Amino acid sequence: MPKKAITESDVIDIDSYIKNRDSIKKKIKEHKNNRRVYVGPHATFYFESFDTMLYQVQEMLYIERGGREQLQDELKAYNPLIPTGTSLVVTLMFEIDNPNVRKEFLNSIGGIEKNTFIQVCNHKIYSRAEDDTDRTNEEGKASSVHFLHFDFDESQIKLFSDMSSEVSLGFDHENYHHISILSSSTKTSLVEDFDS
Repeated sequence: MPKKAITESDVIDIDSYIKNRDSIKKKIKEHKNNRRVYVGPHATFYFESFDTMLYQVQEMLYIERGGREQLQDELKAYNPLIPTGTSLVVTLMFEIDNPNVRKEFLNSIGGIEKNTFIQVCNHKIYSRAEDDTDRTNEEGKASSVHFLHFDFDESQIKLFSDMSSEVSLGFDHENYHHISILSSSTKTSLVEDFDS
């Protein structure tokens, strides 16, 4: 059963973290490798997990050294991005180096968080945006970073977990219409996010 929330007891003290940081970073890098999916020329999906969020919390404490008071803020920020057992959670980033091209692109994809989906066989599961802030402004410009949840029902989880089922990730926005099929190694990693 995957853990769904980070508690104080999951967080190691700063001295232990400093001592083990290199091996922790190496381990999380391997974990993340199977959870990164590119869709089209500009979009990268990073599927989050208990482990990726715990790493974020530890890194923030390492960088800012805010102690127990900071820890409470980090838990509040990162716990909502841990899969619930019936969901997958992603950080979606639109990565374009050229600032002019980036601005023009983001201005053209307003509302894309409502046009993002995972397809399992013939089931299309649209994303639900994290409600921390609006990701498309009033002028229709999209943010370059989105936090998205995909909520599955029991039958969809069962289909997703069947390794013979094709699972794809994509967009059906009028100005960004791309799709990628998940590899078996990505699927295997993501299945761990569901309650079994």
